[in-house]
Amino acid sequence: MSHANPTTADRLHGDDAHAEGAIHVHAVSPRLLLTVFGALLVLTVITVAITWIDLGPYAVWAALGIAVFKATLVALYFMHLRWDSLFNSIILIGALVFVGIFIGATIGDSNEYKVMYEPPANSLVQTP
Repeated sequence: MSHANPTTADRLHGDDAHAEGAIHVHAVSPRLLLTVFGALLVLTVITVAITWIDLGPYAVWAALGIAVFKATLVALYFMHLRWDSLFNSIILIGALVFVGIFIGATIGDSNEYKVMYEPPANSLVQTP
């Protein structure tokens, strides 16, 4: 096995398996994938169920929190980020949290700017 210019087979099976640019092969058990899928289904049911509960302004935040958690599960397990660098996982989760915060703040703000708005009484144009 040549360590100066390893072939793909060398990178897969040899000492350079974790070298930069190497192909990393890992198999995820179907049981783990089905467990994550089941968790996603349960979280989807919970998201729908919270629409039946009057949470007031917190309903958006609850739905966004669940959505961020579901996106994190998808990225970690179905996109194999869990087996990548911990730094990449932290950056992704942080980005998802901030996207959730920004969307929640925008929705909260859009509900507030029309509170005092009342349409004019004669808003319809009448023709003779």
